Amino acid sequence: MDYPSTKEYLFSLKGKGSKYGIDRMRMLVEALGHPERGMRIIHVAGTNGKGSVSAMCEAVCRAAGYRTGLYTSPHLVRLGERIQVDRKILSEEEIIAYTLELKGAAEAIERESPEDHPTFFEFMTAMAFLHFKRSGVDVAVLEVGLGGRLDATNVVEPLVSVITSIGLDHCQQLGFTLPEVAREKAGIIKPGRPVVLGRMAPEAREAIVAIARERGSPLVTVEERFGADSAQWPATVLAGEHQRANAATASLVFEAIGDQLSVPVEAVGEGLARVEWAGRWQTRSFGGKQLIFEAAHNPQGAEALGRQLSKLVEETGERPLVAVGALGEARAEALLAEIARYARAIYLFEPNQARATPAVTLRNAIPSSFRGLVESRQVHEAFSPGQCRLGEVGDTLIITGSLYLIGEVLERLEEPLPVREGTLQD
Repeated sequence: MDYPSTKEYLFSLKGKGSKYGIDRMRMLVEALGHPERGMRIIHVAGTNGKGSVSAMCEAVCRAAGYRTGLYTSPHLVRLGERIQVDRKILSEEEIIAYTLELKGAAEAIERESPEDHPTFFEFMTAMAFLHFKRSGVDVAVLEVGLGGRLDATNVVEPLVSVITSIGLDHCQQLGFTLPEVAREKAGIIKPGRPVVLGRMAPEAREAIVAIARERGSPLVTVEERFGADSAQWPATVLAGEHQRANAATASLVFEAIGDQLSVPVEAVGEGLARVEWAGRWQTRSFGGKQLIFEAAHNPQGAEALGRQLSKLVEETGERPLVAVGALGEARAEALLAEIARYARAIYLFEPNQARATPAVTLRNAIPSSFRGLVESRQVHEAFSPGQCRLGEVGDTLIITGSLYLIGEVLERLEEPLPVREGTLQD
């Protein structure tokens, strides 16, 4: 297999997994000899913030001198971003080799049970386990893909289970109330293993506390440790009050597992001060314009974006341009309600994904009170290597909404040749 045929094969796995559940993943890791066992693991779930907290935990561990594994999703530009050792992404050659190995195991499972061929996400999760094991990582940080209880990552026995926040997203799969969603995410809690909770509504927290109590798992919360005043939360290089809350959550992780993983207080501060996490108020300059990339893919993310936009307008005295794309009408409505309060122009994009919100739906979601410019654009027309064709020199442009849009824009701006790995998204 070469890399194009490998990508084609991985894309074909999206039609697999007709049965909903975690049994396929258990069969796969068993067929592989359980590469997930014997590793020290930090397992992170949550509606918002789980990627940032994962990146923070990895940075802290690396600052403490550990060799680290980091598994996250989705990727922005390259598939290998999902699986990193010491923040080095998985290479195309490694993806080919692991895919060949996993293909053999998957076909053996399928011969026994045709409905149990692993899915794309299960392949990537198993690939991460194999790579971390063979790379000799000291600690692996795993971000849950969706929910928790039935997520492919939930075959591990972690040092600690982390739940960053609870909100209403992916309701068809996870539930339509906060306690329902909380119980799904609390499915990552393992008997006797510590649990760390970020900020969340009381009804969500109570649902998780009840499950932790049933499983004999000691539980600590950000509010208990750091209080409700954000000024008292640990600082981080990532911008925004929500990132301070994430930093508090990450800090608490190392207090909770201090007897199992030695991490000096100084390493926690260093990791939070040096963490890198693309697409989270990430600033780039192109052609005399400042571009800021900020993922905001659900109502909670929209609220955080609103706070950041308010602060930007207050600091600069100017309203920015905003480029936006979303997946789902409800998400688009929450997002555009915030954007319209602060933008002077809104550019509408449709991410190259089947679930992308049409531009006409985005336009209809803009409040009627907005009086600025509104235009529909396409990524390949608005951006090219090193160039942004929106706005004028000196303008600030926010690219926000779906991570998929952010990935497409970053690819156009920073890659001399098309990478075309957007089809390999979840």
